[in-house]
Amino acid sequence: MLRRLVLADMDAAARVHRIAFDAAMPWLAGLHTPDEDRWFYRERIFPACQVWGWFADDGLGGVIAFRDGWVEQLYVRPAAQGRGAGTQLLDVAKHASDRLELWTFQRNAPARRFYEARGFAPVEQTDGARNEEKEPDVRYLWARMPLD
Repeated sequence: MLRRLVLADMDAAARVHRIAFDAAMPWLAGLHTPDEDRWFYRERIFPACQVWGWFADDGLGGVIAFRDGWVEQLYVRPAAQGRGAGTQLLDVAKHASDRLELWTFQRNAPARRFYEARGFAPVEQTDGARNEEKEPDVRYLWARMPLD
């Protein structure tokens, strides 16, 4: 089930983010505390973005936050991966936008394959000097195909 998240869901969204982030990029684990994650979702993500969640029987399994043509966050718990959660969440953002951009880390090969399989193309790579993690990253772009 998909639904738009409310402020009361932000702690759960922050937990999904941390679990998925640490599983996908263990070399960056521990960068933020759970309290910092919760603050970030309540104070920065929720006020600025549409935030949607993917739910299964065991609760919130995935989250996407997007705004103004940008996917700010997309995380799916490892236990929910391979069940369509990420695709369904990304489709919510695609239906709301004609064009989307996002950043992911160059070393995150599963994320890169996921985005490329869903029509995103890499348009820029950096050495990571501008991101908090100082990790080389890649910017992706997706644009809706015009109808003839």
